[in-house]
Amino acid sequence: MTASRWSLVMSLLIVVGIWLAAAAPERAEAQPQAVKKARILMVTVAKTFTHNPVKREKEALAPAEIAVTQLGQQSGLFSVDCTQDPAKDFTPENLKNYDIVFFYTQGPDLEIPKVNMEFFLNTWLKQRGHGFVATHSSTDTYGEYEPYWDMIGGTFNGHPWNAGDTVTITVHDAKHPGSKVWGAEFEIKDEIYQYVHWQPEKVRVLMSLNMAKCGLKKPYHVPVSWVKDYGEGRVFYTNLGHNTETWANKQFIESLLGGIKWVLGQEPGDATPNPEVSQAQEEKAKNDAGEES
Repeated sequence: MTASRWSLVMSLLIVVGIWLAAAAPERAEAQPQAVKKARILMVTVAKTFTHNPVKREKEALAPAEIAVTQLGQQSGLFSVDCTQDPAKDFTPENLKNYDIVFFYTQGPDLEIPKVNMEFFLNTWLKQRGHGFVATHSSTDTYGEYEPYWDMIGGTFNGHPWNAGDTVTITVHDAKHPGSKVWGAEFEIKDEIYQYVHWQPEKVRVLMSLNMAKCGLKKPYHVPVSWVKDYGEGRVFYTNLGHNTETWANKQFIESLLGGIKWVLGQEPGDATPNPEVSQAQEEKAKNDAGEES
């Protein structure tokens, strides 16, 4: 090889080497980053009535605890630690280990020290921007403690639609990850609550009872699921989950996963309050109830 050709080859090698060195960081940056697995603390303590989905019998975990644990394993998005002793585990030190607190609780007082509840509501959730996911009787919890019911969105005030009743539910937000799996409308057999301390100006209603298609008709709006921003934090609640069979319902489980993803910021969803929906549903329920009002 002549000196001139050798010089040309070396020049080309140098140019290619420079290009590869410059391109390598771009290729590295283009690689998808692994999503950090979130951690959920699931609290299932009950004080005056224990629902079957949170009863621990022969198994180490209750049906609802098993369902959420398996959901985390199958999705690969989160791990779950379950407790029925929040007085011990619901502490500022322990909460720092978690991204979401998940309640399926019941009772006027879970015996969590007040200072710990205040840290959870004001610091961990509201200021630090963590998430709260809750099902069914979590609204039958701390009903006289305003900071809690103001956070979750409402308080249990009876269940005229019982566990054996099949009800029709209307979906108002077909795009939100916590409700889109249900379609525009669906039927389900589960216990449905009505509420006091309801503040429609603070929540985005995702789903409501369709009075026109329910056997028992009442002349007022009955929300079934909603979301809200709570300071820097996020809240997702669904009334569903009384029946153990509900926890084996694939759409219910998928809606929980959607709600969890939204709370974690992994899927977009609107949390803008929609009081106009509550007002429209209130008027509709009055018309649907007719003489029963």
